[in-house]
Amino acid sequence: MLTILVINSKGGSGKTTVATNLASYYATRKIQTAIMDYDPQGSSIQWLRVRPDEALKIHGANAAPAKGAIPLRSTHAWVPRDTEITVIDAPAGTKGLLLQELVRKSNYIVIPVAPSPIDIHATADFIKELFLFGGARTSGVKIAVVANRVRNSSSKVYEALQRFLNSLKLPFLTSIHDSENYLYASEKGLGVFEMDKSATIAERQELMPILKWLNGQFPDRFGSRLEDEQADLEGSRTFSVGTQNFTVLSTTGRFKGYP
Repeated sequence: MLTILVINSKGGSGKTTVATNLASYYATRKIQTAIMDYDPQGSSIQWLRVRPDEALKIHGANAAPAKGAIPLRSTHAWVPRDTEITVIDAPAGTKGLLLQELVRKSNYIVIPVAPSPIDIHATADFIKELFLFGGARTSGVKIAVVANRVRNSSSKVYEALQRFLNSLKLPFLTSIHDSENYLYASEKGLGVFEMDKSATIAERQELMPILKWLNGQFPDRFGSRLEDEQADLEGSRTFSVGTQNFTVLSTTGRFKGYP
């Protein structure tokens, strides 16, 4: 089993959006997928509760400890033995023993960061903690960062973060826009890869760098099931975040709902 940890100690970074869309993508590829939700708010678990019966199954593991309980001892945190990929939705403020435990569980870490100086500064501090106290330096876990909830594509707010990541040789993968499509999909218990393609072209395209990065880490594990949709997406445009260019596509049409 491979485990992808979506984490940032700063709240409001959109971890659940990233986690649920990754999980739904792998499920659509007929990969046995689970979400392990450590957040007491239970946003990923709630997303699974409203997921349509006809959608491909994703197992939900509620790993948030009950109030006053010892962390990481929840009896609801079980995942089936045939699970191939587990996506962990981590809570805000993760540190100490919980952070160390989550890093030990994980093969890959995706860190979403919102586009504000406060969020970016907090994320830089969190990445330092990952290496100094979380065990990432010695665990061999692969780490990447994504910009999330971006409204201004040409913003240079990420330049300082990008320089910091370059110094650590960590990739800055993509920019995820603050799109209503993600909200609409979430309300239905779906991911954008399960929505009508013509209405979610832009969102699919901006998530592809994360999926391609992960696929590059295990290209022989799932083979053709991790197919690249990029060839089917036309009408691209390029925008910049800091000094890095990304290619996305403009959305065509309105929501057409779950097929």
